[in-house]
Amino acid sequence: MTEPQDPGKSTPHLPTAGPAEHGGTVALDQSASAASFDPPPAKEHSGGSAGRFWSARRIPAGLVALVVLGCTGLLLYDVAAVRAGRPAMQWRRSLADHLAQRPLSNAWVLTGAGLAVVIGLWLLVLAVTPGLRDLLPMRRDRPGVRAALDRTAAALVLRDRAVEVSGVQSVRVRMGRSKVAVRAVSHFRELDDVRADLDTVLATGIDELGLARPPGLSVHVRRPAKKG
Repeated sequence: MTEPQDPGKSTPHLPTAGPAEHGGTVALDQSASAASFDPPPAKEHSGGSAGRFWSARRIPAGLVALVVLGCTGLLLYDVAAVRAGRPAMQWRRSLADHLAQRPLSNAWVLTGAGLAVVIGLWLLVLAVTPGLRDLLPMRRDRPGVRAALDRTAAALVLRDRAVEVSGVQSVRVRMGRSKVAVRAVSHFRELDDVRADLDTVLATGIDELGLARPPGLSVHVRRPAKKG
């Protein structure tokens, strides 16, 4: 139960626990309220499809290019030297001897092969995935124009909207690519009412962000932790 409010005062009282009017039980105040909503269907626009932005991957590409260039240049030089009548380099003779002596079940051979497979798979993943996960593509309202919104900036916008709701003391917003997780602390008002207002405000805020694929919304409201 909550304490009765003085009609002459505008400042609301914090909810407290008190004895019920009939019976000896104690009615505890609501401690949390949560809801989760699926994203609304994406709106169709004439500007074209809005796919994710692809990363240039300059650092991995540059490292691979340097390694391939160095190994290829060294091998070609050694082959040309052998063709010219000179002996092969010591590293190539030692490598050939070790490979000839070690069976395929040797631990070092298996370790080297596994490392090569891991590096190859990593390069393939980089080649077929767009990257830039912090950029959320926006709707293409005009042909030839592409825009994206940073996830951190989008989270700040939604947080600023949420703190304006009456009863909200603090808010944490985690902006994902498919879900927005909002955790708020309310120090007065009914939690269901605060969460309903947050649902409305944040749903409007997500729509106004203009994202090509609006994320779903998850809102959780609780009371502040008791001190002591």
